[in-house]
Amino acid sequence: MKSHSYRTVDVAVSGGLLRVGVWDPVSPADGAPTVLAIHGVTASHLAWPFVVGELPGVRIIAPDLRGRGASNTVDGPAGMRAHAADLVAVLDNFGERSVPVFGHSMGAFVAVTLAHLAPERVSRLVLIDGGLPLDTPAGVSAEALVQAILGPTADRLSRRFADVPAYLDFWRAHPAFARDWSGELEAYFAYDLVPAGDGLRPATSLATTTDDTVDMNTGSTLADALAALPAFSGPVELITVPRGLLDEPPGLYPPAHLATLLSALPHVRHVELEDLNHYTVVMSERGARALAPILHGELSAR
Repeated sequence: MKSHSYRTVDVAVSGGLLRVGVWDPVSPADGAPTVLAIHGVTASHLAWPFVVGELPGVRIIAPDLRGRGASNTVDGPAGMRAHAADLVAVLDNFGERSVPVFGHSMGAFVAVTLAHLAPERVSRLVLIDGGLPLDTPAGVSAEALVQAILGPTADRLSRRFADVPAYLDFWRAHPAFARDWSGELEAYFAYDLVPAGDGLRPATSLATTTDDTVDMNTGSTLADALAALPAFSGPVELITVPRGLLDEPPGLYPPAHLATLLSALPHVRHVELEDLNHYTVVMSERGARALAPILHGELSAR
């Protein structure tokens, strides 16, 4: 039996319409909250179905951030402040005053920004392999910074693909998904494509990714939000994994760097999930199953 029904809603934001995926529980749990789920830097709301399946009775609303998925036509600059403003509009549209916020990858940094700029809208933060500063080189150009953080992900955004099967073949050979290919992933990747000449390209542009990545790592908005994180009144949970974007160790948070971060943020609870990479922690059945006890614990806590 399916736990949720799925629909999409377009929400008016500055510059256009933001596409929002909504999973409504078939059997709503008494008192169960609505969760706002925020995807990563080149992802879409379809990154979340595995996690949704582990949360029966809970409504999940998950936007395509501006510049991604079906929100890729929203005009105007991106950046952490713009994404946070869009999410306030999403919460207003659904009549949600304050919600738990789950953020994956860049979505976790957006979540931290939202909690700083509109703390009354966020009841708790779950940061999945993101949200705290990455161990990035200082004093490098925007292009070098994007390459250092995203590497082959940035290269992919400049490529063109003949058709959907060609794009699926590209991802099927990717080391991150060697153990976890699924029909849900095929739907996620197919949704990512938009027309480009006589072929297809990923919906997220390299320019948008560059703008967001530079703002995330060098801009003042996120720096201010991170500095204020100890003052956030709700619980904060950080979940990390030991492998990165290419299934390589270490992950985005090498142990020594992570230890330094956590020592400065003693109020942040931390869990590392074993045998997962930056993608599969959310976009695989086993990743979502490993996340489930943590997420249920957060949603049942008061």
